[in-house]
Amino acid sequence: MKRNFLLIILLLVIVFSSFAQKDQTGYFPDGTKIPGWFLDKTKVSLDKLGKQMVITNYGAVNDSLKLQTESIQRAIDEASKNGGGVVVIPKGTFLSGALFFKPNTHLYLAEGGKLKGSDNIADYKIMPSRMEGQNLDYFPALVNAYGVDGFTISGKGTLDGNGLKYWEAFWQRRKENKNCTNLEVSRPRLVFVWNCKNVQVQDVKLHNAGFWTSHYYKCSNLKILDLHIYSPHEPVKAPSTDAVDIDACSNVLISGCFMSVNDDAIALKGGKGPWADQDPNNGENTNVLIENCEFGFCHSAVTCGSEAIHNRNILVRNCHVNQAMRVLWLKMRPDTPQKYEFITVENISGQAYSLLYIKPWRQFFDLQGRQDPIRSYSEHITLKNIDLKCEVFFDVDKSDNYQLGDFLFENLTIEAVNNKIEKSLVKGFSLKNVKVNGNMVE
Repeated sequence: MKRNFLLIILLLVIVFSSFAQKDQTGYFPDGTKIPGWFLDKTKVSLDKLGKQMVITNYGAVNDSLKLQTESIQRAIDEASKNGGGVVVIPKGTFLSGALFFKPNTHLYLAEGGKLKGSDNIADYKIMPSRMEGQNLDYFPALVNAYGVDGFTISGKGTLDGNGLKYWEAFWQRRKENKNCTNLEVSRPRLVFVWNCKNVQVQDVKLHNAGFWTSHYYKCSNLKILDLHIYSPHEPVKAPSTDAVDIDACSNVLISGCFMSVNDDAIALKGGKGPWADQDPNNGENTNVLIENCEFGFCHSAVTCGSEAIHNRNILVRNCHVNQAMRVLWLKMRPDTPQKYEFITVENISGQAYSLLYIKPWRQFFDLQGRQDPIRSYSEHITLKNIDLKCEVFFDVDKSDNYQLGDFLFENLTIEAVNNKIEKSLVKGFSLKNVKVNGNMVE
């Protein structure tokens, strides 16, 4: 009898603990419940993607030096023509320029298979695109999907941007003109997905991008699962190789990814300029969950900006950082109206140069003749359950262009060379159980 009673008590403890955990982790920062869609990490299965269009059946050969864009595009077009299917990159290395996936088509990279981007920009024909917070004609990516609902990229293979020549060209241009813009040197992205719903990218390796690694614009219900994203920061730095750029998207899950690039790992974008919030091409990022990721070298693990107008309900949890310059970077553009709100970073461990970085971002500053002052806001920012070694704990500057409010730091254990914190910079700043260099911060 006593044994049964103890078993019942044990079961009740487990049940209530489970409910407590769900209650703690099942909500976005604004208090709304995280939908079940975010908790479902079911992988897409090759045998359920339709007819398998192996590119070697359409003229492609295992040759890393032979351009095979036409053969691979033929497989995509044939799949679309016949009602859909999955284009398979088999074991081997296949060189290609820009590829365009169509409705009901998918990409699968078999283990040992590599789709390698051409390093000749002529193999990427200029077309309508989106870069750096503006719609413009630009070079497409290696893999492109425009309006392809349900698009997937899967498999254990590699998308390799073959970016060395692009990187060298960029740094040569920077020697000639230190103020040159990122768009002055012609470079392709690795993946670009525009205006798509229910997108899933899983398991693949995204390496050596010529420009941004993966860019998702105006997408909804996007899952990025268990990717290995890498571009080097030495001996040749791979400039502007952001791992994941989320641009005016809603309902985004990024889970289980490794990211090490020579720029921001995850950047939340959406538009820039003095009237960016009035441009229908721009938009907000809402409901973004980033969890169980590992960040190697990067300028920041998670960044708002540098082209962003509104980011809301951003939850970063259960991640490890190593060699990140910053954990959370809020880029405040004095030429753009911005609002970053309800952002929570919790359950983080590791090492970074700074934990929180908020300063005016003036790169390519342009008021375009606007005379009235532009005000921006960062509000309801929470850092919670963080164990971090860093150089700078609170890397925040005052500015007349933005207002900071309602910050909460809770359960932080920080080792920092610069341990100063200026609470007066934030209107409504709560600190609970914050320990820096072994001392409690009030």
